[in-house]
Amino acid sequence: MKSLGLITLAGLWPCLGLWAADTNSMAEPLEPFRPLLGKTWRGEFKKSTPEKPLVDIARWERALNGKAVRILHSVNNGSYGGETIIQWDAGKKQIIYHYFTTAGFYTTGTMTHADGKFTSHEKVLGDTSGVTEVRATNELRPDGTLFSKAEYLKNGEWTHGREVLYKEDPNAEVKFR
Repeated sequence: MKSLGLITLAGLWPCLGLWAADTNSMAEPLEPFRPLLGKTWRGEFKKSTPEKPLVDIARWERALNGKAVRILHSVNNGSYGGETIIQWDAGKKQIIYHYFTTAGFYTTGTMTHADGKFTSHEKVLGDTSGVTEVRATNELRPDGTLFSKAEYLKNGEWTHGREVLYKEDPNAEVKFR
C-alpha cells in the first residue's frame, strides 16, 4: 500500500511542479512590472508638509494568474483611494488599464514601457471637477525609488498635477474607510 502511494505521488510530481511554476508566471508584455510586484510603496507628494501631510500607500501585486497587475492604493489612511487592473490587450497589442476610485469616478487608459519608464494616458469618467484626461510617467529609479509625475487636462488645458516619490515600505498598509 505504501508503494502505491509513492508511485501515485511520483506520477503527480511533474504536475505539481507545473502548478508551482505557474504561480510566478507573467504575461510577457507585463514582465516590466515584475520589479514592483509583491511590494508596498510609501510615497510623499511633493506638496506634502509636516503640517499637512499628503502620503500615498500603494501595493503592487501579480493578479489573475499573471495575466494582470493589480494596484491598491490609499491616500492619508483612506481619505481617498483606488484600485487599478493592468492587462495586455492582445487585439489592440497594447497595455490597458482600468482605475476605480473611492471618489466615484473611474478611468480607462493605455500604457507603454520604454527606457525604464511607464508612460500612461487615461480618460476620466464621472465627476472629477472638470478633469477629463490624465497623462503620467512612472519611473523605477536605480536607487530603488519609484517616481510618479502626472498632468491633468482640465477645461481644455494641460496643467501640472501630482508628483510623488515612493520608497518601498513593507510595514505600510493600504487602508480604506
